[in-house]
Amino acid sequence: MSGIFKILKEEGNAKLGEVATVHGNFKTPCFMNVGTIGAIKGGVSSYDLKFLKCQVELCNTYHLHLLPGDDVVYKLGGLGKFMGWSGPIVTDSGGFQVFSLAKIRKIEEDGVYFSSHINGRKIFMGPKESIKIQSNLASTIAMAFDECIPCTASFEYSKTSCSRTLRWLKICKETMAELNSKDETINKNQLLFGINQGLTYLNLRREHMKEIVSLNCDGYAIGGLSVGEPKEAMFEVLEEVIPLVPKSKPIYLMGVGTLTDILEAVYRGVDMFDCVMPTRNARHAHVNSWQGVKNLLNLKYRLDNGPIDSECDCFVCRNYSVAYLRHLFKAKETLAGRLCVMHNLYFYNNFLDRIRDSIKNSNFNYFRNKYMPVLSRRI
Repeated sequence: MSGIFKILKEEGNAKLGEVATVHGNFKTPCFMNVGTIGAIKGGVSSYDLKFLKCQVELCNTYHLHLLPGDDVVYKLGGLGKFMGWSGPIVTDSGGFQVFSLAKIRKIEEDGVYFSSHINGRKIFMGPKESIKIQSNLASTIAMAFDECIPCTASFEYSKTSCSRTLRWLKICKETMAELNSKDETINKNQLLFGINQGLTYLNLRREHMKEIVSLNCDGYAIGGLSVGEPKEAMFEVLEEVIPLVPKSKPIYLMGVGTLTDILEAVYRGVDMFDCVMPTRNARHAHVNSWQGVKNLLNLKYRLDNGPIDSECDCFVCRNYSVAYLRHLFKAKETLAGRLCVMHNLYFYNNFLDRIRDSIKNSNFNYFRNKYMPVLSRRI
């Protein structure tokens, strides 16, 4: 499928857009809620996500391949049916997990040999295998299999890695075209995003982006950032590579998820985001508000009868006090995590909703300047 992305309004480099998919359209900029193994950590269901303004759910190829197995998901009708989610789904290729979680790994030209982090089982995954798994999962958008390297890697190794990732992308594209043509494939309209790598070596980033753009993927992701490099370096990479992507293609910044980073990335032209940060923080009593970040375990909230945020209209803020949420955490009730995950996901999705409105109304720069100083502030 080509021409899936339409820009509706621009303010500088910030774009209000819409991505068309077989599982429904979604507006950008968009935050994708991370359901790694087909569920949001913290006891939040796919049904709950419908009321939390979620547009797209992101799941992980590596984890679902190990448990319950992509063959199981395929036999049950695909990931959407399996987890009860009817909207668009993006599946990460598994590349990051193979390189970060696997106990033992050996990189070869055709892929990676590694041991499962669950039971030590020997597994091989390459570009063909990754796309085959993602086809079985029947996600809306599949990510190309890439090599994720540490931020300390040398220029020479990074250059070699970019070449390998490019070769793998070509195989991913060929494999997807073959699978999408088969009668037994569940989602014959599965889309493919290529991934730009090159750490903070700007010349590598530029050349690699030009090379993957020449392959005419459905969209492009920027990977290998927010892994320890200075923020300024990340933004410099974005400024170098985003102009190289055609306006007809959505741009996805992988794994970047602070609210201020999202603002800065939208300002530079990014369309899609994902991160476990809002759910992980919520499970540890850290919640977002329009005044900054609150740690509900602080003693000062013991008698706070107000909501997490008086400006928020989520289910949690409309029905529960900060004092009650703090009590649940202190009592080690699992409800504490569930309610705070619900709030943070709603807050993030609503935050992106307000960003889209600000671009539509030509006041994104005002919105950015107003909230940049406060959103990451510890209250």
